[in-house]
Amino acid sequence: MSLSLPTLQWLHDGYAGFAWPWLWLAFPLPWLVRWLLPARRSHGDALKVPYGHAMQAIAQRGGRASPRHAAALAWLAWFLLCAAAARPQQFGDAVTPPVSGRDLMLAVDLSGSMTEPDMELGGAVVDRLTAAKAVLADFLDRRDGDRVGLLVFGQRAYAMTPLTRDLHTVREQLRDAVAGLAGRETAIGDAIALAVRRLRMQQDGQRVLILLTDGVNSAGVLTPQKAAELAKEERVRIHTIAFGGDGGVSVFGIPLPMPASASDAIDEATLRTVAEQTGGRFYRARDTRELAGIYAELDRLEPVEQPGKAVRPRIERYAWPLAAALAISLIAFVLPRRRA
Repeated sequence: MSLSLPTLQWLHDGYAGFAWPWLWLAFPLPWLVRWLLPARRSHGDALKVPYGHAMQAIAQRGGRASPRHAAALAWLAWFLLCAAAARPQQFGDAVTPPVSGRDLMLAVDLSGSMTEPDMELGGAVVDRLTAAKAVLADFLDRRDGDRVGLLVFGQRAYAMTPLTRDLHTVREQLRDAVAGLAGRETAIGDAIALAVRRLRMQQDGQRVLILLTDGVNSAGVLTPQKAAELAKEERVRIHTIAFGGDGGVSVFGIPLPMPASASDAIDEATLRTVAEQTGGRFYRARDTRELAGIYAELDRLEPVEQPGKAVRPRIERYAWPLAAALAISLIAFVLPRRRA
């Protein structure tokens, strides 16, 4: 019996196997039933009639099909039914589904000036770092599909988490960060350089750094301008946020003056230059409301489609052996009558 062209192609290319191979255990079931439960034979006729020999002759003429051929067709049909039940599958053409998302590095200033208590949060006066944590936590809650990394900087820059979709870990690391952990000074240039090193292996268009600081670059090896040049070469887009009050807060609409200090100075010009040089944006946040609005705007950045892992879908092919089993059953049913 010759195989059809689709069957040969299925066997030659893309065969994926059976989804339920354990159903092949049912193939010897008819033989086991026949062996365990043999048919009972009577040694004598239960009823003898005068025309018994004539009926037997008619029955033999009506079914001349060879018992050997009938058994072969029955076993072949059963084999095909077992094959259909086991769900043969074939691999389809490889497809690469797109995965929407961004790779973001968050750089958070932990210098001593972040302890300045000039922010209002929930009706209470808090320091800048506490306010920034609250806004960033809400920002992370909306990062579905993104990979986010966290680095902190003071006198030196440190990577807290690599780029990951485990945003719970990022939130935990951010929550545990304290001002002064990386030193009391501010190394903005080193923080940018460290972020560029982490992002340089990512695809173009996905390299984004969001840097939040409240001070002036006062430490580190690289200046922010030099670090921005490195970021531009590696196509890392930097959004800078200058965060800090103007020396006072208001509680329930009542202004509370705060003592002026050197920490109130923010190098907005340098942060603006860094953002413009790398194709990003500069933002100024004087309170938590403005900071939340900035992160909401950053949240609306168009996601970059990156190719996902190539997969080959499985195509069900149980219909082929099932149709063959039905065809053989019809042949076995029609063949004795054609021989009559």
